[in-house]
Amino acid sequence: MFHCPYCGTNVKEKEHYCIKCGKALPKDIESRIFNKKRLNKFWYTPIIVALLIASFSGVYHLILKNQTADAKEFYEQGEQQFLDGNYEEAQKLFSKSLDVHRNFEQAETSLVFSDLAIQIEESLSNAKHLQEEKRFQEASTAIHDASALLKNYNGSAVDQMINQIETVRNHLKIAELTHSLEQGPGIDDLKIMLWDAEAINQEDARDLTQTIRNQIIDYSFTKASEQLNQKQFNDALLLVEDGLKYAPESEKLDSLYTTIEKEKTAFETAQQQRIEQAMNSAAQENELNENDAIELVSASIKKNKQDHLVVQGEVKSVATVPVHSVVVEYTIVAKDGSEILTNEVVTFPDVLYPGEVGKFEFTHYDLNKKPSTLEVTVSKITWYTE
Repeated sequence: MFHCPYCGTNVKEKEHYCIKCGKALPKDIESRIFNKKRLNKFWYTPIIVALLIASFSGVYHLILKNQTADAKEFYEQGEQQFLDGNYEEAQKLFSKSLDVHRNFEQAETSLVFSDLAIQIEESLSNAKHLQEEKRFQEASTAIHDASALLKNYNGSAVDQMINQIETVRNHLKIAELTHSLEQGPGIDDLKIMLWDAEAINQEDARDLTQTIRNQIIDYSFTKASEQLNQKQFNDALLLVEDGLKYAPESEKLDSLYTTIEKEKTAFETAQQQRIEQAMNSAAQENELNENDAIELVSASIKKNKQDHLVVQGEVKSVATVPVHSVVVEYTIVAKDGSEILTNEVVTFPDVLYPGEVGKFEFTHYDLNKKPSTLEVTVSKITWYTE
């Protein structure tokens, strides 16, 4: 096959000019045969270009690889700073990582989150300041707002920030409860405060919890002791039982509970004995009042100034209640023992109170005998109790 020795285009044997470059073809037919050297020189350019492109591509990938490594290093440094709580330093490192590698998605996300962390840190700092000023409600709101910023995030860094927020919240609760305790709360408030203190999962809250519990113990002990002194045993037991609900391990309340039960038993036993004694005394008194309420003090017979025989005497009430309508029945007998007459007379005053003396007197107008020959014998005394 023949070729143009100038441009390499295929030519025919009988052609005198190249149809492509227009140059005159050599008359020597052999010179139209393809020359390898000329052909090699023709292909140098594309080969060189290809090599240059390959070289540039390799260099580019090498540079890109180095940039990715640098970006990753900045990112890892920023991540460590974030975990150490240095959010502003972390923010700078994440920004550097993006400057080196614009499409580093993790660094971009972390940069946004570091901005959020700085905002949360500022909110928590503000909450601490409000806490120092005892503006507890405002501080609680600031903490709540900070916590709300994390609701769409998760991961170890988020968990770390949540723990930080929870720590600040717990400190706020402790400060608020301590302040409330200083105001001298009532027993109902103390019970609620104890529940709040027990819910705080922090070492600092233990002493506060015990302080509140001790105040409940002291209140229950004092009030129960007052009821015990007044012999209100059931009320005293209820107060101690209520206190033990909030301080189940209180030796002080347990001991008082045992004391109250013993005192109650002793009191009830003594009371029962008193009742029985009272019943016995009442029975004895009733028997006395019914059967032996009146004692005869004296009874005699003599003549008055009108020379009439007069029977007179005294009785005494030994009853425990007032008695009235006391009637004395007596008999006048002669020295020889013969019965002359029997009579009844009412004493005066009509009502005799315990220990009082009543008198009786009766004049016999139709009995004409010497008093010295007669005797008076009281055979029966009757009365009524009120």
